[in-house]
Amino acid sequence: MTTMPIGAINPAAFTAATFPVAGPTGPTGVDPSAAGSAASAASGHEFGSLLLDGLDRLEGLTDRADSLAVQAATGDLDNIHDYTIAASEAQVATQLTVAVRNKALEAFSEIMHMQV
Repeated sequence: MTTMPIGAINPAAFTAATFPVAGPTGPTGVDPSAAGSAASAASGHEFGSLLLDGLDRLEGLTDRADSLAVQAATGDLDNIHDYTIAASEAQVATQLTVAVRNKALEAFSEIMHMQV
């Protein structure tokens, strides 16, 4: 097996990203109050839909693992590794969901303890 060497990186191949020029009150031509409210409303809606989508995927993973477990127990499952993989995926997804929930509860608790 032969490997090809990595060539030199040409810095001219990368283009600089362009950003709006910020003035003393914010980006030129943008009302800061309108931009802030629109961004927070959009990101709040997207975050909620991401959470619901994640919970739906977790439910799908656990349902699949449960059905494969029943098939394995009844002898209808040809490849036991399908169940093992599905059960591992469901376990990891559950652990991730619990970790996100715990972080959200910690953040909520920190916010509630702030002095106003």
